[in-house]
Amino acid sequence: MNSLAQVWWKQAERDLQSARNSFDSKDYYASAFWAHQSLEKGLKALLIKKSNELQKIHNLVKLARDLNLPEEIVKKCAQVNPVYIEVRYPEGKSLPADKINKVEAEQVLLMAEEVLEWLKENQL
Repeated sequence: MNSLAQVWWKQAERDLQSARNSFDSKDYYASAFWAHQSLEKGLKALLIKKSNELQKIHNLVKLARDLNLPEEIVKKCAQVNPVYIEVRYPEGKSLPADKINKVEAEQVLLMAEEVLEWLKENQL
């Protein structure tokens, strides 16, 4: 793996740890945010490895499709994808911090862990 891809992968792993830490401290929206960031950076690491290209986007589905990943991985990316907007921006009077509960955060975290593990075992 080239050095730029390696840096992105290491940051993906660190962001995943931040997601776990946030979950443990019951900051569920932050856990979901960091899980999304981890997955995004992991996908970008693979894209850099394969094409030496960095896409400055946040769409996990597009990244996964551009990498020709299996449909099961694309589906997990699709489930995590909405988190990026949901936990960043207030809508009306609702706080992003109130939009993700424990169950939702755990699901997002598990999907991010599963996809990153798959990337590590099969692509990186």
